[in-house]
Amino acid sequence: MNAPAAPAASERKAVSLVRLRAMLAAGEKVAMLTAYDASFARAADDAGVDCLLVGDSLGMVVQGGTSTVPVTLDEVAYHVRCVARGRRHAWLLADLPFGTYEANAEQALRSSVVLAQAGAQMVKLEGGWAAETVRFLTERGIVVCAHLGLTPQSAAALGGYRVQGRDEAAAERLLREARALADAGAAMLVLELVPAALACRVQAENPGLIVIGIGAGGDVGGQVLVLHDMLGVTGGPMPRFVRDFGSEGGGVRDALRRYVAAVKDKSFPDPALHAY
Repeated sequence: MNAPAAPAASERKAVSLVRLRAMLAAGEKVAMLTAYDASFARAADDAGVDCLLVGDSLGMVVQGGTSTVPVTLDEVAYHVRCVARGRRHAWLLADLPFGTYEANAEQALRSSVVLAQAGAQMVKLEGGWAAETVRFLTERGIVVCAHLGLTPQSAAALGGYRVQGRDEAAAERLLREARALADAGAAMLVLELVPAALACRVQAENPGLIVIGIGAGGDVGGQVLVLHDMLGVTGGPMPRFVRDFGSEGGGVRDALRRYVAAVKDKSFPDPALHAY
């Protein structure tokens, strides 16, 4: 299978928050991938990936751990610096690791400044409780992505890696939390492991919020996958929402281009295969 051609680097402009919002308004899907080093960041950028996320998933796919919880702020900042050196056009966001933002808004600001100084243009934090922290950060110039549904840093408290928001009460709570986070100034929201119909409602009820799905169906603003998962190198059974683009022929750059094309033409995620 031939990989689609990537846009010529000379034709691309740096992705900005204004550009991402224009994509949402125009119905163009945002293609996001995790990245942890300069070489893969450059390859993903060259393939047309819109956003690169330095995720605390590095604790599992890079460090070999069993969860994201042990990842430190210094470790994320190190990987942000690496990715920042490799990217040329993509928007760069980074996870605030567990224990670096929950105590109070001032702690969240200090941690966000570390990641911003390393090169992050946006920080991501988990949990529906965080609306006031989001407000505090955005009022001080930090661009924030929130994260609802399955939140890996608190997966143990949620009963493991399970679909969230299946019953009516949980769905209504997630809708309230999404609205509160958007009202507080969150520019983007990652929804992980939630029913596609619920994710669609979140996007419809918050039309200015860039909703990025991972196991949340296709009726949102864009998609994200962990790089190692979409290349098929993680090993072991993969979640239902993952598509192994690396198994479809060619090399890494071909797989990256196929991922971008599939997100853009809305063939990924396939509702019959990758949604709940």
